[in-house]
Amino acid sequence: MKAADRIIVSKTNKIKQSLGDKIIQSFIILIILALCLVIILPCINVLALSFNDGADAAKGGVYFFPRIFTLENFKQVFSDGSIMKAYKYTIMRVVIGTFLTLCVTSLAAFALKEKNLPGVKLITILITFTMLFGGGMIPTYVQYKNLNLLNNFWVYVIPSLVSVTYLLMMRAYFEGIPSSLEESAKLDGCGYFGIYFRIILPLSKPVIAVIGLYTAVNHWNDWFSGAFYMTSSEKWPVQTVLQQMLARAMSAAQKDITSVAQALIQGANTVTSDSLKMAAVVITTVPILLIYPFVQKYFASGIMIGAVKG
Repeated sequence: MKAADRIIVSKTNKIKQSLGDKIIQSFIILIILALCLVIILPCINVLALSFNDGADAAKGGVYFFPRIFTLENFKQVFSDGSIMKAYKYTIMRVVIGTFLTLCVTSLAAFALKEKNLPGVKLITILITFTMLFGGGMIPTYVQYKNLNLLNNFWVYVIPSLVSVTYLLMMRAYFEGIPSSLEESAKLDGCGYFGIYFRIILPLSKPVIAVIGLYTAVNHWNDWFSGAFYMTSSEKWPVQTVLQQMLARAMSAAQKDITSVAQALIQGANTVTSDSLKMAAVVITTVPILLIYPFVQKYFASGIMIGAVKG
């Protein structure tokens, strides 16, 4: 068949949409656009306020562009040298914690997918049981103390090595890989580790990317561990440092209102608690957002794992 004939056939076989279908499709597109605007516009507003003068922002009317551009908000956040040290611990935590979580979770999921594993059903029930019941904050604190994890960097990593939800997601994905591939590998002389490294991991990039992204975000956003399990502020992650910084700013709210009022009268630039919060949001959000483009091609397929097969 010639190229011109194929074009004619493809045009004649094109399905025509009725007026009702076009209206419904347009309505769906409008809803999606509206949802995108609801998500994007507040983010743009936060970005504009973070780069705007605090006293000027207190007047209102700053929405999507800074009216008086300034970097004083960010200078105030970084004026304390502890923020850079906190970034070091945060990056170490994200990299080491995500890597070890993927290693432990993938190995456990690979073992649990084996139907011949002795006691696999009982092990699965016991693991799932932990999703329903927890020990509570005080027993957890005592346990960490007995394990010498308090004021220790590994308190950020070890307690979150395995998430039951991620473990079940990864096991479900592994079970979807054709067993014939494993049988062929066994005939070629591959052992369990050979199957794991040469077949399972290369075919599981979507689920690994999604779980790795979720784990990295959880590590990045966690301030609780630093605030409650670190007796020394020297080992706080950036989220805990910023949380404490914002808490101090909120405690001085009355003083801040007075300074803003004076700045409005005098026309001076100033940093307010609100502008400081906006700068802190930008500092803590933008770095983790930079990871998304690198895993985007795996994210669409990996995000549907739990919905398709449980």
